[in-house]
Amino acid sequence: MDVAFLVPEAYDIKSVMLKLLVVQAGVGVVVAVGFLGTGGTVAGYSALLGSLISVLPNAFLALRLAVPRRDPGAHALVWAAYIGEFGKLALTVLLFSLVFTLVRPLSAAALFVAFIATQLVTLSGLLMRSGQEQDTSNGNGS
Repeated sequence: MDVAFLVPEAYDIKSVMLKLLVVQAGVGVVVAVGFLGTGGTVAGYSALLGSLISVLPNAFLALRLAVPRRDPGAHALVWAAYIGEFGKLALTVLLFSLVFTLVRPLSAAALFVAFIATQLVTLSGLLMRSGQEQDTSNGNGS
């Protein structure tokens, strides 16, 4: 059973996920360049690593949700989301562990600022989507 009729914008969800990932990567590069210019090389590559720690797990989740499944029903979609979220969390922990154990010297402040800035892109995308839904209401009370 195809569930796209329940959410009309589900047909466009792949392009939305791709746009968010591209914007996240762009924000990560901008933050890394900012840190490179103000804090030096260590801060620059630390910020770049922080943004990658955010973008790569989000790309894994997007891929899990975008890959066609044999069962297109709601149950399979929810299961894919659970697996995607678990994988995203595991990848984030793994990447943080690898960076903190293998990268020396490291600017933890730059790493976390870039990680948080890149993660906020997803939140801003959700807030913009919420704002669009409120703006599209017709003014006749229905």
